[in-house]
Amino acid sequence: MTIVSIENLSKQFTHEHGNISALEDVSLSINKGESLSICGSSGAGKSTLLNLIGGLDEPTSGKVKIKKKCLSQMSEKEQAAFRNRTLGFIFQFHHLLHDFTIVENVMMPLLIQKASRKLARQSAEKLLERVGIADTADRLPQELSGGEQQRAAIARAVVHKPKLILADEPTGNLDEKNGGIVFDLLCELNRDLGATLVIVTHNQKFARRMENILVLEKGKVKSFSRHD
Repeated sequence: MTIVSIENLSKQFTHEHGNISALEDVSLSINKGESLSICGSSGAGKSTLLNLIGGLDEPTSGKVKIKKKCLSQMSEKEQAAFRNRTLGFIFQFHHLLHDFTIVENVMMPLLIQKASRKLARQSAEKLLERVGIADTADRLPQELSGGEQQRAAIARAVVHKPKLILADEPTGNLDEKNGGIVFDLLCELNRDLGATLVIVTHNQKFARRMENILVLEKGKVKSFSRHD
């Protein structure tokens, strides 16, 4: 079953010297529960593609459909509600809210969905235990190590049980050991939650652990391979 359908997707950015093509005529389908790595050199269009899939940017042409719904045809309010129900975002920088405790950060997506604070806290605490940082629940983000902060960000991204997890260089700021821990965790969540995982990474070792590998070059699809 296809969860993401990308049809002739292109994105141009206006520059003082003219238009720059960041992505050109990309078509791709991603099935429910699959894992996909998006690879390529710097400037190849990896993050642009991920942002377009997640509705964080608008395509110049083409369409992205998630669960047969086209995000670009929704209002901003509808897009925000759809993202909060369906998607989980993980970035290179954790973007945790420094004035809130770790458990409050993880609770946030559920509170936005109008869940009770009791249910949101129970779900958040359970997930913090799952990612191995239950003892940090009542601490502030700045009191945690980089690896712990990224695990908290992952917990926040999946606490509402999204159908699709989008991760942009989630291990980019971590050392090899912590990067491995975070990547192992993402693979476990992909398997155990049945959520589709799309990850942008420069790390070829991590990329090869995904079922599918998409390589971009200058905004175009260079290759697509499947690893069963």
